Amino acid sequence: MGLLLKILVPFVGLVLAFCFYSKEDFKPEMMKGKRVIVTGASTGIGEQMAYHLARMGAHVLITARTEAKLQKVVTWCLELGAASAHYMYGSMEDMALAEDVVKEAKRLWGGLDMLILNHIGYTYFNYFDGDVEHLRKLLEINFLSYVAMTVSALPVLKESGGSILVVSSTAGKVGIPFVAPYSATKFALDGFFSSLRQELIIENINVSITLCILGHIATETAEKTVSHVMQKPGAPKEECALEIIKSGALRKRELYYPYAAVRIPLLIRDWAPEFLDSFTRNRLNVENVKRS
Repeated sequence: MGLLLKILVPFVGLVLAFCFYSKEDFKPEMMKGKRVIVTGASTGIGEQMAYHLARMGAHVLITARTEAKLQKVVTWCLELGAASAHYMYGSMEDMALAEDVVKEAKRLWGGLDMLILNHIGYTYFNYFDGDVEHLRKLLEINFLSYVAMTVSALPVLKESGGSILVVSSTAGKVGIPFVAPYSATKFALDGFFSSLRQELIIENINVSITLCILGHIATETAEKTVSHVMQKPGAPKEECALEIIKSGALRKRELYYPYAAVRIPLLIRDWAPEFLDSFTRNRLNVENVKRS
């Protein structure tokens, strides 16, 4: 009974807090004319964010590895009503690209209002195979390039009182099987940007940082990678993209989407860690994962 209360009491508190604080006052016009960089925007959540921003009348500069896909996204953004739409292509393994993207935004618009860090490197969904080189490469793309771009963007974001949105994952809060390298990079993001937020607050610098903690989202990549082990389909990428933009415009500290799917594992981790292993096993068809 005591253990049950340990779980239920904070859970009820979370539900009440969510109901109380979920009265959002976001309006699409809040993003009209805003100058926004979106990385990893050729497909998936990043692509959908570019389209939402275009409909809201923002200026968008998008990045990804594939030029042809970026060209299509930019064309559609202009059709949807973007104030302007541009792209730069390249791999975020090249740290110089981060600085070049911010320089381009400043050249185009004279400044920057929002930096959305969304790109990720390719990884596998399987037992960790001991490949340290793969982990190093993933840390460069999923973590160090985020830091490099933030360093480049902070001076112009300080001028505008802008926002940084960091797209992360439940795997950056809770250890999840079969994604050890990916999870390591997301934990690194959480640690760095949560610490940086505190430093900005101490220095009274008006730049907000929003960590977006995402669960299973129905992007092409995610469905191809994990659909064989997930019990339920992913949440819609279009809605996820909109929630990310809203959270940044409202300068929230963290976004959890889908809310219950992300918060319940965190609750179990904090209040009943002995059940976390069985909870994870029950949500995943682990028998479908074969060792390499």
